[in-house]
Amino acid sequence: MLKRYLPVLSWLPHYTRRLAGADLLAGVIVTVMVIPQSLAYAILAGLPAVVGLYASILPAIAYALLGTSRTLAVGPVAIIALMTGAALSPLAPPGSPEYLQAALVLSLLSGLMLTAMGLARLGFFANFLSHPVIAGFLSASGVLIAISQLGHLLGIQAGGYTAVALLADLLTHLGSLHGPTLVLGLSTLGFLVGVRRYGRDLLTRTGLPRGLAALLTRAGPVLAVIATTLLSWLLDLEAHGVAVVGAVPTGLPPLTWPEFDLPLWQALLVPALLISIVGFVESISMAQMLAAKRRERISPNQELIGLGGANLAAGLSAGMPVTGGLSRTVINFESGARTPMAGLFAAVGIALATLALTPLLRYLPVATLAATITVAILTLVDIPMIRQTWRYSRSDFSAMAVTMALTLLEGVEAGIVSGVLLSIMLFLYRTSRPHSTLVGRIPGTEHFRSIQRHETETVSHVALLRIDESLYFANARYLEDTLYGLVATRPELEHVVLICSAVNLIDASALESLDAINARLKDSRVTLHLAEVKGPVMDRLKLCDFLDDLTGRVFLSTYAAWTELRHPSE
Repeated sequence: MLKRYLPVLSWLPHYTRRLAGADLLAGVIVTVMVIPQSLAYAILAGLPAVVGLYASILPAIAYALLGTSRTLAVGPVAIIALMTGAALSPLAPPGSPEYLQAALVLSLLSGLMLTAMGLARLGFFANFLSHPVIAGFLSASGVLIAISQLGHLLGIQAGGYTAVALLADLLTHLGSLHGPTLVLGLSTLGFLVGVRRYGRDLLTRTGLPRGLAALLTRAGPVLAVIATTLLSWLLDLEAHGVAVVGAVPTGLPPLTWPEFDLPLWQALLVPALLISIVGFVESISMAQMLAAKRRERISPNQELIGLGGANLAAGLSAGMPVTGGLSRTVINFESGARTPMAGLFAAVGIALATLALTPLLRYLPVATLAATITVAILTLVDIPMIRQTWRYSRSDFSAMAVTMALTLLEGVEAGIVSGVLLSIMLFLYRTSRPHSTLVGRIPGTEHFRSIQRHETETVSHVALLRIDESLYFANARYLEDTLYGLVATRPELEHVVLICSAVNLIDASALESLDAINARLKDSRVTLHLAEVKGPVMDRLKLCDFLDDLTGRVFLSTYAAWTELRHPSE
């Protein structure tokens, strides 16, 4: 039981020096790579840059103790940072003490919700978000975040958390465009794009192994931060109007506990829930994908507890909401991390950076961080997925398109809520009109296929109707209408066989409909039979009187029903 809630106990007793070496190397690499990201995402959320570092220390340690993924790296991420800023900006001015307090409350609420969901074993909740909706939400969020960084790249003030508000503000202040910031921002952006696109191939041509070349390519943001910070210091760019990070407090994160302001906590309940859901979906998707590569196992319910613990730790250490990050996790995985100890090493590395390196960040241009965010976040814009969804399913694409439009026009909260509701509505719509087809026997075989798609043997007095969906309240009436229409158009009909090979559930509403169908067909002198009923469904039917009242029989197979019923009754 203890290992279930403390997964660290399952791997720590078997920890070896070889594993420690691999984890230490990965931890060092992650430390170097994610410091610029952590600073950038804190600024994106409207928080002081150092909050991003704080949110990468204790939360990472908490997840290492409670999480089940061996390689997931937890910390600030772009989507959650954007959602944090959107949730907090109506409540207090960004950067104010009230804003910081609200960020702590948001982290604590998210942590409490995730932990409660994990203890209640609600890991399945992520299934309510269809993949097209998630892809649409992430793509639109990527575009939205990129737009939000244009102001920093151009050196002008622009605020808002919708595409319309951001672009309107940008156009209003376009006349105050700052030349040096624009040159610096576009140069950094071009360097990062070039490194991402051509860096690995160029380094490979010099003779470096592809793995090392890929790792060095990902170090592009670190090189950009070092180069532009030195340039800013040497040329005193701040004196020329270039915005810089400014003084970053030195020292470990303080222990914090926000005041209990009931209206504030109530105002943040819904944003905290949405952040929890989005963070969990992003995290579990990445964790499961990487676990599959190493034949490891992820527990969704324990992941909820792990992420909940990480967010509680963020709320208690002056941090911000966190989750498993895409880029930092990939870096951790490809750097050779073998256990969650790599996350502990990275947390220690970032803690040391807050003790010794923060004075060096004083001259880091904000435009550099904006370029870093822009290049990283645009990878979320999944054009192939959008194109494929358009070709494959127009209904799924409509859900994706609405999610994207509302995310851009109304903000991330409206986008994700609409996505969840549309996913559920599409599911209800599809299953409320279950596919059904009359089948006949393929000549000379025991196989039965649709009479509209294949040459089959049929008899006029028997209808073999295959139902390709579970039966529940939303489609019970549709089944009645289908059968009554069938009987009305075939006066010679004597037997109807419902083939239930695809039926995994019959709920109480559907059972009532079957009773009504049985009685109605009996009045029409038509016998109702069932075939290929699954064991769990049959077990439920045996608990009621339906089988006793059934006018026909329950056949083990469609072929058995065909053999028994194909000859007309005398």
